[in-house]
Amino acid sequence: MTLLEGPDLRRIAGHFPTGVAVVTAHRAGAPCGLTVNSFTTVSLEPPLILVCIARHARAHACMAEARRFAVNVLAEDQEDLARLFASLAEDKFAGLAYSLSPGGAPLLQGSHAWLDCEEVGRHDGGRTHDIVVGRVTAGAAGRGRPLAFYASRYARLATSR
Repeated sequence: MTLLEGPDLRRIAGHFPTGVAVVTAHRAGAPCGLTVNSFTTVSLEPPLILVCIARHARAHACMAEARRFAVNVLAEDQEDLARLFASLAEDKFAGLAYSLSPGGAPLLQGSHAWLDCEEVGRHDGGRTHDIVVGRVTAGAAGRGRPLAFYASRYARLATSR
C-alpha cells in the first residue's frame, strides 16, 4: 500500500470547505498573529478548541511562549486580513484597529466571532505543525456571515436557504 503524498492530501482536503480565522497573541508587549483554517471545537465540557500552528510561521515562537491566545473568526469582507496574516509581512498589526481580549490577546475589529483561550496542551502535528488545544475563557459572535475557504480560494456563503 502506498501512502498518500502531501500535495495529494492538500488537493483532496481542499474539497472540504472551512472557515478562516486569525489566531493572535502578545509576547513581550508585541502582538503577533497568523491565518489558520485548521480550527475546530473539541469539547463543550470543558470548553476546548484546537488550532494547528505551522512551525515555519513567523508567529510560531510568539504563540508558543504566549500561553494565551484569541481566535478571530473572520467576516466575509475580511479577506484582506486573511491574506495579511498569511503573508511574510514583518508588522502585521501596523495601522490595524484592534482591542484586547480579557486574556490580553488582540481582537481584530470587525471579526465575525472571537474566542479567548488559555493553552492547555500542545501536541506534535507531524513535521510541519503544532496542534494547540485551548480552554475557552470568553467569546462573542456577531451577525452576518463568515469568510470561507474552499478549493484553495476564499469564498462566501450563499444567501439562499
